[in-house]
Amino acid sequence: MDPTHRASDEYGQGHDRSGGEPGHRRPSRESGGADFGPGTPQQVRVVQLTAGDLLLTVNPVDGSEVEACPPGSGPDAPVRRTPAERADHERAGAPPVPAGPPAPQLPLLERQEERERLVGLLARGRSVRLTGQAGSGRTAVLDAVAADCADLAPDGVVRLNGRGRTGADLLHALFDTVYKAPSHRPDRDELLALVRSIGAVVTVDDLEIGGAALDELLAATPECAFLLAATPDVTTPGVDAHLEEVLLAGLGRGASLALLEKVVERSLTEEERNWAGDLWFESEGLPLRFVQAGSLLVQRDRLRAGPEAFDEYDYFEPRADGAPPAPTPPAAEALDVPLPSLGEGAAPAVLLASRLSEAARATLRFAVALGGEVPHQAHLPALVGDTHADAALGELAGCGLLSPAGPRYRLAAGVLAQLTAAGYEDDAAAQARTAAQHYAWWASHPSVTPERAVAEADAIVASLTRLVPGDEAGAASAAVLLARSASPAFAAGLGWGAWERALRIGQEAARIAGEVAEEAYFHHELGVLALCTGNPDRARTELETSIGMRGALADKSGAVAGRRALALVADRSGDFAPIGRTSSGDEVPMVRQDAPGTPPGGFPAAPVFLRQPAEEEPTVVSSLPAGPAARKGPGRAVLGGARRNLAAAGAGAVLIAVLGTVVTLGVTSGDGDEPGSRNVTTEQTATEDPADDGLPADDPADGSAPAGETTPGATPTTPGPSDSASPSTSGSPSPSASTSDGTSPGTDDPTDGGSSSPGEPTPTKTSPRPTETDSESPDPTPSESESESPDPSPTPTDDTPPPPPQGSSSASGPVESESAPQSEAATDPAA
Repeated sequence: MDPTHRASDEYGQGHDRSGGEPGHRRPSRESGGADFGPGTPQQVRVVQLTAGDLLLTVNPVDGSEVEACPPGSGPDAPVRRTPAERADHERAGAPPVPAGPPAPQLPLLERQEERERLVGLLARGRSVRLTGQAGSGRTAVLDAVAADCADLAPDGVVRLNGRGRTGADLLHALFDTVYKAPSHRPDRDELLALVRSIGAVVTVDDLEIGGAALDELLAATPECAFLLAATPDVTTPGVDAHLEEVLLAGLGRGASLALLEKVVERSLTEEERNWAGDLWFESEGLPLRFVQAGSLLVQRDRLRAGPEAFDEYDYFEPRADGAPPAPTPPAAEALDVPLPSLGEGAAPAVLLASRLSEAARATLRFAVALGGEVPHQAHLPALVGDTHADAALGELAGCGLLSPAGPRYRLAAGVLAQLTAAGYEDDAAAQARTAAQHYAWWASHPSVTPERAVAEADAIVASLTRLVPGDEAGAASAAVLLARSASPAFAAGLGWGAWERALRIGQEAARIAGEVAEEAYFHHELGVLALCTGNPDRARTELETSIGMRGALADKSGAVAGRRALALVADRSGDFAPIGRTSSGDEVPMVRQDAPGTPPGGFPAAPVFLRQPAEEEPTVVSSLPAGPAARKGPGRAVLGGARRNLAAAGAGAVLIAVLGTVVTLGVTSGDGDEPGSRNVTTEQTATEDPADDGLPADDPADGSAPAGETTPGATPTTPGPSDSASPSTSGSPSPSASTSDGTSPGTDDPTDGGSSSPGEPTPTKTSPRPTETDSESPDPTPSESESESPDPSPTPTDDTPPPPPQGSSSASGPVESESAPQSEAATDPAA
């Protein structure tokens, strides 16, 4: 349930708490409930947004997905808010009203001169920088000036808070105040075009940017007049900013005493006036110090009235049921409450906290653990463990220990340091971890809207900052859980500044905790965020890191989401390099023939050069090997160096050898030999092992195709002298069947068409030189051989007879020419 916006059914009004009919029992939330079966899984909040011309789908499971907006489905044009909508928007962005009696409205003393000067400058369209120390009343001055300038500009007054905000965050906040664009975040160009037309008086409290960032903010809004409140330590704007500087000093002695009387709501005694005079000198007239000093005097008055007064209003710890009332002390003893010392008046946080309730002190401990950020009053009962702890916010605000900061409260200036010195930070790690666990449950609950999560973003980010880096056991894991739960809500609520901070802290926490899957998720989200904000280089780096991590984890769905986003990055940046390929540029483009089971794109291999310059190497017109490779034509090359391709080629060679033997036996059976006159043995058949087919297994060093594979137009001869045996043809070995007397069927030469086994030496015989009758065989023409031959090795010309191959003879003659077409037709589908 949302602790901020409670529904009526949570209190049992109208029907039972289960939301159904009266008398029905609410199903168990446990997944293993025995009475009601397995529970329904928790809903996943998937939200679609538009960022410029991109469609962003916030997916808390696998990571956000981003794509280009389909044509015709872009967001509607932003429209200006009506006055009623502006009023509702301002109320939603104001800090909550504390529980308890309303605090007295304090006047703005000795600020009339500064107030009139600021209104005059803003009326002339000038921007002003109001500089004052922390606690000097800058927020009160801004509120008063904003009330005076309500009718000066066409778009009225826009109140912004600059604590922890960049220039881009302030521009988007200004756009969101004036324009209504649900689920749309404009890109940089659209944002600048829209805010350029805004004419308003913009007040920015607690400004933290300066220099070039502030100059860019002012240049982007030429029709706006800014009133910027900052401390003296903030960087000053540039010379081109044309800002007026107004200093805000402390109050005078008379105004300080008057403010103190307003807080106490009575006249001061002489002793109290003297004490207030010393305090004015010590605090340099800061209004915050006198508000806190007045709270000390109010507590002193209540102590002097007697303890029974506090029991009536439960101001201190309530009396237990049935306990007798405390005895009333004598009147003289009850009045003996001294004034605080001067040091306690200058630093009153510790003394003020000691006189508050236990719930208020516990709230201060949480605020110290979160770096000064105070959780919303609706979260205090769950954090503190007291159902009435929401009233603690009123106690702290009434004592001057809190100050408003946008839609929330934080510790007033100087209070954090005072409480830290008093020991309120001793258990800060445990308090931050408790807050992180609570916010992790709350932010991921389906009833909590993204806008409500964005309003509590500062406290959530403060919890993450306290836990990372942390030496406590389990701190990093708690931070990962909180960042994982809150970051999708920040993205859906368009609080992208908090989204980025949560992702970066979560990524560091996941790295410390060793949670690789969560670290990959944060890298993916950072990449998507960088893509949506116009930073493609950063997006590419984050997405590639995420894809690598998810690939190692076998996270297919997450890796697919990352590759889609990375493809969009490449598209928008003009880089169309294929994903997953090396960018060395050394590979030569080629057409690969992948065997079954080969990954898309084949295996990386050495380059295969398909053509050599004609002036460097002569071309030989020779017979093509009778095999499937002769019919493939140009543009087909087998990728060398791949073991799977080598195995496939070896298997094809074995198949060709068997089929060639059958064809040869069929052809030679008509030469007068009886079919049964020759017995075929299997002693010299080709081996069935693809890796041991009688061909060299190593790839040639000259860049040609490896053994067992063919390239189009390869010559059947081996160039140059060599002491090692080489095959007569590549990819189409000769039939290896032999007769019982050692001769090959169909020939008179015992070595013609045969092939020796790898381990046995066989006599070789030089085949006769091809005569002119060879031209009648179905060999390619010189032009075809020259265009199809990719062999870069030198070959002899027609005038020089080719050297005979060693270890085997080339298959020639009418038998081979007749059997070649049949072998091709039989083996082409298998190849």
